[in-house]
Amino acid sequence: MERPADRPTETGLDPAGEDAAGDRDLAAVPDWDDEFVDRVSDRLMHNYDLEKDYRVAGEAFTLYGTLSVVNQKHVFHPALSFADHESTEHLFVTHVDAVDDRTLERFADLGSELADEWIEANEEHFATEFTFVLVTPSIPDPADVRRRIEAVDGRTLLKYGYHGHYEINVVVVAPASETLVASENADVASAFRLWEPIEREEPGLLGLLSRRLQL
Repeated sequence: MERPADRPTETGLDPAGEDAAGDRDLAAVPDWDDEFVDRVSDRLMHNYDLEKDYRVAGEAFTLYGTLSVVNQKHVFHPALSFADHESTEHLFVTHVDAVDDRTLERFADLGSELADEWIEANEEHFATEFTFVLVTPSIPDPADVRRRIEAVDGRTLLKYGYHGHYEINVVVVAPASETLVASENADVASAFRLWEPIEREEPGLLGLLSRRLQL
């Protein structure tokens, strides 16, 4: 399994603002035949590098995205930085027929496996998030799905936190019934609530992630 190539760092774009489009070659953003995923990609493309039909460790994902944030500490002047802390989110979107413990555990195990292989654990690493979005026809019992998600998501410290941590988040969404259940820290879940607008006066997706990843 190969680690994805280093990607550009985003530093403050608002996905709700059309003026952010100039910072990315939108012509390079793929189109999805799946209407739901394609509309979600419109919300993500200003902040995430997106790929279509991504495969890793035998799993196929309709959409894969990465978001990177560098948090710097300065002394008197921005040019005099003494600590750069890197945070990255890996976003995986796939379709499943139903959500059960075995399915959730499979993706949680994949997240832990990728953490072992992809993370360069050092003092500059602050956080890496692996967020799995499962698109399903229906969610008969949202409370039960929430309980199942809480059993597999969570944060793991690297070298007692000296090398940061990684986190596994899960989002389960049923577009037909406009139902979504997500890990508490899965800020990107708002992009998948197409039935709800992303308000301009509220922090954007990147703003939410950046704020939560502040030291």
